[in-house]
Amino acid sequence: MKKTKKLLVMAAAMALAACTLTACGGASSKGGDTLTFGTNAEFPPFEYVTSSGAIGEFDGIDMAIAKQIAEDNGQTAAIENMEFDSLLVALQNGQIDAVIAGMTATDERRETVDFSTPYYTATQVMIVKEDSDIATAADMADKKICVVQGYTGEVCVQDMGYSYEAFKKGTEAVMELTNGKCDVVVIDSATAQKYVGDNEGLKIVEDPSAFESEEYAIAVQKGNTELLDKINKSIDKMLADGTINELAVKYTEETTAE
Repeated sequence: MKKTKKLLVMAAAMALAACTLTACGGASSKGGDTLTFGTNAEFPPFEYVTSSGAIGEFDGIDMAIAKQIAEDNGQTAAIENMEFDSLLVALQNGQIDAVIAGMTATDERRETVDFSTPYYTATQVMIVKEDSDIATAADMADKKICVVQGYTGEVCVQDMGYSYEAFKKGTEAVMELTNGKCDVVVIDSATAQKYVGDNEGLKIVEDPSAFESEEYAIAVQKGNTELLDKINKSIDKMLADGTINELAVKYTEETTAE
């Protein structure tokens, strides 16, 4: 009797394992019930660390989107937090399933990864002190510029031919500005609102003629159409029902009000 019961338990376990590896578990490219996203949690309101977030200690627009994508596919979202310029390498090495990090879907990045349907449109802006004489991007020519390494702002400044100093974190770049060690920080618009709200004496300067709009999207390994289709289905649903717009408003208001 005991032997029969043991065999039945083993058979049930094997069936459960088979279910997990197939449709029952909605397995990710890494397998199992967990969908692992890579991010750089230094980019509010899209991703940042807090006491209690959408996914563990991680919160923000992107984190809420990642959580919903996983839930739509019967999985649990997990986050690997790393430096921004390490994300695509980690994706290609199979350390993570996807990247969601306020990442702009550029032609250069498309050479090595596939991108989802864009879920957010942003632009680059300049953060300066309130008494700054910088009114356009051209005014940065003889100024000390700070950017975040790997961010679109760095690419924009490079393309303009200006010299600059790159930092690992947006907070470090803004600290240089507040301490009078640089004249301007070039960064994404939504994040700029957060930093200006947190630091008195700063303002945002826009120059649409110099900075084109950009689209954020989720990156997956090249050719991983199965996962990409799942992600796109969730994004399309969240765009259609207004969820992403609501998240953008919610987190932008929350982070700028802190």
